[in-house]
Amino acid sequence: MTEASTLERKVASAAKAVSTRGPGFDRNYLPFVYPALIITLAVIVFPWIFTIYMSFYDWKIGHAREFVGFANFTKLTTDARFIESIGHTLYFTALAVVLPVIFGTIAALIFNERFPLRGLFRAIFILPMMATPVAVALVWTMMFHPQLGVLNYLLSLVGIPPQLWVYSPETVIPSLVAVEVWHWTPLVMLIVLGGLASLPTEPYESARIDGASAWQMFRHITLPLIMPFILVAGVIRMIDALKAFDTIFVITSGGPGTASETINIYLYLQAFSFYNIGYASAMTMVFFALIIVLTLVLLYLRQKAKWT
Repeated sequence: MTEASTLERKVASAAKAVSTRGPGFDRNYLPFVYPALIITLAVIVFPWIFTIYMSFYDWKIGHAREFVGFANFTKLTTDARFIESIGHTLYFTALAVVLPVIFGTIAALIFNERFPLRGLFRAIFILPMMATPVAVALVWTMMFHPQLGVLNYLLSLVGIPPQLWVYSPETVIPSLVAVEVWHWTPLVMLIVLGGLASLPTEPYESARIDGASAWQMFRHITLPLIMPFILVAGVIRMIDALKAFDTIFVITSGGPGTASETINIYLYLQAFSFYNIGYASAMTMVFFALIIVLTLVLLYLRQKAKWT
C-alpha cells in the first residue's frame, strides 16, 4: 500500500512539473516559429488569397479593376485555346510520368545488382538530374535542329531520314517528353533504388528453395514490395510534369503554332503578354484544382499499395 502511494505521488509530481513547464516551454520557442510563419504567410498564403481575389475581376495592367464574379471562369469553358492547352498538358504529363517511371524502375533494378564499376555508372547516370532545366533546354534545342542537330546526324548514320522534332505539330510533344525522360529518369531510379535496398532477403531465399524463376520472384515479390516507392516517384513526377514551364518555353514557347502550348504557357501569355491578370488568375485556380485532383488520385493509389 505504501509503495502504491509513493508511486502515485511520483506520477502526480511529474504531471505537475510537465503542466507547469509546458506553457513556458512553448513560449520560449515562439520567436523561432514567428519568422517561418511570417514567411509562409507572405510567400504562400497571401499570393493564393490575392489570386483568388483577382480571379473575380476583369483587370488588365494599366486599367481599373472591374468586378465580374464568375465571368472569368465561365469564359474558360468556351475558350478553345485553353481547352486545347488542357489536352496538351494531360498528354505531356501522361508521357512524362509513365516513361520515366518505367525506365527509372528498370535502371534501379540494373543498378541494384553487383557488377564492376557500379558506383561509377550510377554517378554518370544521375548527372542529367543535376543540370538546370534552362541549360538542358538550350542543349536539346541545338540537338533538335533539323539541319545542324546531332540527332538527325545520328539518324543519317543508320539510314533514317531526318526528322522535324520540335518543329512539327505531330512530334513536338513526344520530343519534349524525350527531354523530360532524359532529365528526370535518374530521380525515379534513386527513389526506387532506395526501396530495393530496403527489401528483406527472406522471401527471396524461400522462393529460390521453391524453385521460383527470376521473373516469378520479380513479379510476385519485388514488384509488390517496391510499388509504394514507384507510386511516390509517380506522384513527384506528375506534379513536376504538370508545372513544367521552363523547358517547354525555352525550346518551343508553345509552338509550332499552339501545338505544345500547355496550361502553364497559355497562362504565362495571358498574364505577361496580354496582361489579362484577372483571366490568368481564374486559369490558375482551375489549374490548381486539376493538380489537386490528379495528386489525390495517385495518393489514393499509393495508400492502396500493400506491403506484402
